[in-house]
Amino acid sequence: MSMSFAAQVNSVMAALILLTAFGLLVQRRILGLIHLFAWQGLFLCISTAIVGYITGMHHLFISSLLTLSFKVILLPYILYVLIRKLDIRRESEVLVNIPRTMMIGIALVIFSYHLTAPVTQLSTMVTKSTLAVALATVMLGLLMMVTRRHAVTQIIGFLAMENGLFFAATSATYGMPMVVELGVALDLLIAAFIFGIFFFHINTTFDSLDVDQMAKLKEED
Repeated sequence: MSMSFAAQVNSVMAALILLTAFGLLVQRRILGLIHLFAWQGLFLCISTAIVGYITGMHHLFISSLLTLSFKVILLPYILYVLIRKLDIRRESEVLVNIPRTMMIGIALVIFSYHLTAPVTQLSTMVTKSTLAVALATVMLGLLMMVTRRHAVTQIIGFLAMENGLFFAATSATYGMPMVVELGVALDLLIAAFIFGIFFFHINTTFDSLDVDQMAKLKEED
């Protein structure tokens, strides 16, 4: 595989990562969100491996395997088991309607390209073209967190935002040190188990995972 072709494939992976980020914004079925998150992790895995091939930095291949193990297989499986146990099928309501959320998302993408333009012009890295996409993915993940009412979808938004941060690190500096990446992967796994335990307790206590309903109960107390 030539370097130019590998760079083009990496740009395609960046576009697919951004596309799945928009898919997460519009999808209301919880199972569909998990599938989209897994696909985003797969595209991120392939992108990381390609950057490792282009730059010759072999630690990125290990990062790619970690992404495949945790974000494509393990975390989606944990989330799938969680929603099956809690019998969650879809989110009943969102704080901002889908068309307005999409418009905000498009504005964030434009802002990301505008913000990273000076860096892109000065950078000599082969991944400079994907930096704006990485920043946009972070912002779209944050947007998903603030526009959803269900606790599980907010967690998926947080994980999607973390995907964007990892993609940004790969695009800006060819990845984080391996010790940091292993620590982040372990933290995500532990967080997934903790979230699962909290969700079970919250659902048992309040009979709902809607954050607005829990806030109303708190106000009444």
